[in-house]
Formats: sequence, C-alpha cells, structure tokens
Amino acid sequence: MLWTHTALRWQSARLLSSPDPTIIYRGRRCDRRLTSLPPEMMALITRNSASRLPLLLANHRAAAAASLHTTIPSLSPDNATKPTSYAPPPSPATSSPVGLSKTAEFVISKVDDVINYVRRGSIWPMTFGLACCAVEMMHTGAARYDLDRFGVIFRPSPRQSDCMIVAGTLTNKMAPALRKVYDQMPEPRWVISMGSCANGGGYYHYSYSVVRGCDRIVPVDIYVPGCPPTAEALLYGILQLQKKINRRKDFMHWWTK
Repeated sequence: MLWTHTALRWQSARLLSSPDPTIIYRGRRCDRRLTSLPPEMMALITRNSASRLPLLLANHRAAAAASLHTTIPSLSPDNATKPTSYAPPPSPATSSPVGLSKTAEFVISKVDDVINYVRRGSIWPMTFGLACCAVEMMHTGAARYDLDRFGVIFRPSPRQSDCMIVAGTLTNKMAPALRKVYDQMPEPRWVISMGSCANGGGYYHYSYSVVRGCDRIVPVDIYVPGCPPTAEALLYGILQLQKKINRRKDFMHWWTK
C-alpha cells in the first residue's frame, strides 16, 4: 500500500513537471487547474482527491489520442469525393419580357427623338428688341444668313412663340413687361440673352435704372456675348439652343413616373 501511494505521488510529480498545454496552473486546488476536461470528469474530481488526478489525466490523454487517430478521413477511392461537373450558364431568353413587346419598347425610346427633331426644326422666337442689339438680330434674320433655313421664324405674338431673344439693355421699367410676355409663352419655352447689356448690364451695369442681367427676371438658356454681338454669334447661339433641345427627354420622364 505504501509502495502504491509512493508511485502515485511520483507520477503526479512527473506530470506536474511537464504540464499539458491544456492545463493552466493558478493555485494548489485541483479544480482550478483543469480547463479542457469534459464535465463528467470534472464531476469525479473532488477538492481533496489530489491522488486521483494523474489517473484521470492519463485516461483523458488516451481518449484524445484515440479520437485523433480514428477521425482521420480515409484516403481510399471509395470515400473520395467526386468533383462536380461544370454546368454552363443558361442562354439568355429570346422571348420578350412580360409587358411591352420589343417593337413597342423601340417606339417608346424614339418618341423623344421625334419630338426633339420637330422642336429644334421649328424655333419661333418672339421679337423683343430693346436696344442696338436688335439691329444685329434683324441682320441675322435677313437674306444673308437666312434663319428660315433652320426653321426660325419671328412671330409677333407670345402665344405663337417658344423662344425669346432679349436683345439690348433691360431697364427696371421694362422688366415687368418682359416677365409678362415670358409668362404668356407656351411651354416648352427658351430664352436667349443677346449682348453684354442683357447678360449683365454691360456698359450700363452701374446705372440706377438698368437691370444687371435679364436672368434676374427670366431664366436664360443661352448667353451670346458681345457689344453688340455679330450676326454669326447669334446664329451660333441658336445652333447651341438646338443642341440643348435635342437632349430633352420629356416623354421618357413622363413614362417612367
């Protein structure tokens, strides 16, 4: 009996001298040293059974070694997993989606192009000459440059116009009339500011009676610089307005609401 007790103490001392990495020593009590034992083994260990610790540790190591060697998967061809065969992606559907047909979708996408083609080819400006820039506007509409070939026809009534060319100096007294004429024009409507006086006051910028830019009264789409601008400059401004009209997507915006 004495020899058995001595052997157990010697084995316990040997285990404590080479600790297992799963054991943390934080005191003399056995229940605080074990961190990875299963609950059933922790229940078997009492606070005063230090002599049984080496046996339990040996059994735990043997069980861990057995599970380590028995859980390795077999390398036999029977248990080998077969690679999955490559499945090509499905071909895109050739039929049209539910709803509109391809012809209807094409027509809807081209409605704006047709509308913009008609609008940019029939710009009817309102004759609104205020000062010396109106002379150059008349020059542009004469036979030398011939605005009629672009579909530009001057109209005397704002009800028939879709563009306003503000040519000249805009005074404070004339500003309400300008706004009233602009409000009488049907939608869509555009404004061309012609000359330095209409753009920002120009030579009369610091005058008490001059509006420093007609964009304070009406929204401006195209600015034509110059004092006064030449007929070629006004013609170039009209061409730029046509490009701006061509970029409109009114029908598409209405359709996607």
